Amino acid sequence: MHHTRNVDGLAAALIDLMSFFSSPQRDEVLLREAGVELDRALFPLLVRLAMRGPLSVAGLAEQVGRDHTTISRQLAKLEHLGLIARQDGAGDRRVRTASLTARGDEVAQAIAAARRRLLSKALGDWDQADLAQFADLSRRFVDALARPGR
Repeated sequence: MHHTRNVDGLAAALIDLMSFFSSPQRDEVLLREAGVELDRALFPLLVRLAMRGPLSVAGLAEQVGRDHTTISRQLAKLEHLGLIARQDGAGDRRVRTASLTARGDEVAQAIAAARRRLLSKALGDWDQADLAQFADLSRRFVDALARPGR
C-alpha cells in the first residue's frame, strides 16, 4: 500500500500540472513562441494528429476530452486553413479520418520546437539523469493509468 501522503502529494502536483497546461495564457505563450497564429482551441487537435497520425472524429474527441460535434467543427476550420485533410476510413466509409497536410506538419513542428525551447528553459537547472528519470517515470505513470481496469 502506498503512503497516503505520497499519493496525495502526487495528486496535488498533477492537478497543478493539468491547470498549468490547460491555461489559455500558456497556450498563447506557446503559440507566440512558435510564431504561429492559430485559434488556441485548434492547436491541440493539430498537435494530437502530429503525434498519433490519422484519427477519426471520435478518436480525437476521446483524446482531447471534447464532444464529437465540437471536434467536427474544429476539424472543418483546420481543413479550411489547409492544415488537415479528411478522407474516408479504410474499413468503413462512414468513418472519416483527419491527417496533417504538409502545411499542417510545418505548423505542428513549429509548435513542437517552441515547446522544446520553453521546457528547456524551465528545466535548465535539472541534470540529465533527473530529466531522463522524470521522462521515464512520467511515461510509466501514463501507461499504468491507460491500462484496462484502471
